[in-house]
Amino acid sequence: MKRISIVSLLLIAIAFSSFGQLTVAFDNANIAYMGRSEVVDNKCVRFYWPGSSATIKFKGTDIKAVIENVKENTYFYAIVDGDERQIRKIKPDTVKSAVLLASNLSKGKHTVQLFKLSNNTSVTSFYGFELNEGASVCRPDRPGKKKIEFYGNSITAGHGVDVLPGEKDSGAPQYFNNYLTYAARTARHYNAQYSCIARSGIGIMVSWFPEIMPEIYDRVNPADPTSKWDFSKYTPDVVVVNLYQNDMWITSSPEEEQFKARFGTTAPDSTKIISSYQAFISLLRSKYPKASIICTLGSMNATAKGSSWPGYVEKVVEGMKDAKIYNYFFTFKNTGGHPKAFEQKVMADELIRFIDQNIKW
Repeated sequence: MKRISIVSLLLIAIAFSSFGQLTVAFDNANIAYMGRSEVVDNKCVRFYWPGSSATIKFKGTDIKAVIENVKENTYFYAIVDGDERQIRKIKPDTVKSAVLLASNLSKGKHTVQLFKLSNNTSVTSFYGFELNEGASVCRPDRPGKKKIEFYGNSITAGHGVDVLPGEKDSGAPQYFNNYLTYAARTARHYNAQYSCIARSGIGIMVSWFPEIMPEIYDRVNPADPTSKWDFSKYTPDVVVVNLYQNDMWITSSPEEEQFKARFGTTAPDSTKIISSYQAFISLLRSKYPKASIICTLGSMNATAKGSSWPGYVEKVVEGMKDAKIYNYFFTFKNTGGHPKAFEQKVMADELIRFIDQNIKW
């Protein structure tokens, strides 16, 4: 896939100094959003979760996004006409700026999707699009009827996806890439609407920080306990849960701060581990009574030979006695660090095959 280097704001200013523009505000009905986001002070939409996006269809040749980074370095893809050969990676500035997404497009209609690559610890404000003079906005294409939602940790968020083979595993913002995760790939395969509730380092019982997934799964802003999501706004047909990797690591590390905060001096036994996972799946079932729920794990060492954690998931699924709750385990990748782009593709292929064989949607 061709990747275009990050654009400097100086070059953008020069590029757009020669023509007027059509401003398309964030609340224009022709902008299609996916993922959880919220309107802030009637001025902008704020993106938190990886994989959140804004898409516009227009007739014109040039497009910018008016955008501002609020917290932590954040990266986005601008994808033109759904063509992965036409992707521009952008890094919003910490001041409100117009950032070039595409220019010199052929005459006619085009679609541009602004897609958040980064972890949910980053926050970005989106004010709208700017099009070239003489451009016009079109009605968006109808979204796919299928809807899918993922709950996960670093693997699902996209930690280290852009680290090249042989390089040191890194969770630096520039190496996050949710677009190339198994989750986003699976959604695109089915032309499904996509929601990703994921954070690097999170667990069901314990995380590498104070919050755990059952405490933030229902938030719009993951850092704000009062920012509650309205689950009626998005009802997925399929829910995929890929958690427990961090629980496995931290429950074996009694010296860790969060182990002590959650468990004191005694690690949870299998009964506690199983009941905690089952309680979370029950929460999701209460929100989505008709969805197919896939409880999965991997492809890091929680699914390595001899690991007891897949067995815990199996016991949860058996105990739920729900014909639409499944378990599936990704093949252990048996390489260092987090899954890279090519390993995420292997995961997507596995998950797609499982869905095709087991779920009608």
